[in-house]
Amino acid sequence: MKEAQRIFDKLWEDYTRQNPKAKQIHDLFKQKEGKPIVNDHIAFRTFDDERVNIDVLAQWFINAGYEFKGDYHFEKKHLYAKHFEHKSFPDAPRVFISQLITGDFSEYLQTKVTEAVDKIPRNILTSEELIYSGNSWEQEPSYEVYQKLREESEYAAWLYLYGFRANHFTVSVTHLEKLDTMEKVNQFLKDNGFKLNDSGGEIKGSPEELLEQSSVKAAIQKRKFKEGEYEVPVTYYEFAKRYHDKDGNLYSGFIAQSADKIFESTDYYKK
Repeated sequence: MKEAQRIFDKLWEDYTRQNPKAKQIHDLFKQKEGKPIVNDHIAFRTFDDERVNIDVLAQWFINAGYEFKGDYHFEKKHLYAKHFEHKSFPDAPRVFISQLITGDFSEYLQTKVTEAVDKIPRNILTSEELIYSGNSWEQEPSYEVYQKLREESEYAAWLYLYGFRANHFTVSVTHLEKLDTMEKVNQFLKDNGFKLNDSGGEIKGSPEELLEQSSVKAAIQKRKFKEGEYEVPVTYYEFAKRYHDKDGNLYSGFIAQSADKIFESTDYYKK
């Protein structure tokens, strides 16, 4: 688990640097609970280009002891995803990696994706650094391109801006004692001034489905583009409560219908 923990520590450092509000949320939960906060899962986004697809990103987690556990289809958002779990440590964070099915989109979007991947340095493409590399194709992306990609896919626009890094971490509500229900968690977040993603309702899923999820909307921050500075969504924090099935096993997968709405946490919005 040491190798996996090293990867997660590095991803957490980048995640909280990109979005200081995530660290603020984490610290609020830790203070409230009086104990360390368990991470349910992290998520990555990528394209279906064979140089950077799910299997390429997943390899670095597989090398650290993870294995494939399930896959998911999101037809409306044109996404495919897989999730992975550590072979030896059941409480290790799950890894959820999704990819955009670029062939379902315009020639413009496909061209921009290919151009971006073409610019990734080969030494990054073939090393673990890929999963921490962020946007290695353009230090100052184009706001015009970002907006055009948004017209087709908010997912594609976000990925064009931020590249390869943890899209979100997830507080395991299953392991909380004081904030032990999703209703308590969401109220705590709202009381502390955070805006919830209410697409499909503030709580996605149900105890009957063995998984409940919620998330805050991505923080809005100024980003430097070729055309100037603009405010755009960055990363967000998620919260998940898992339930035991009739055989007493804790549900460990994901629900596509709920995840579909969670994806919208990074959709562009006005503050």
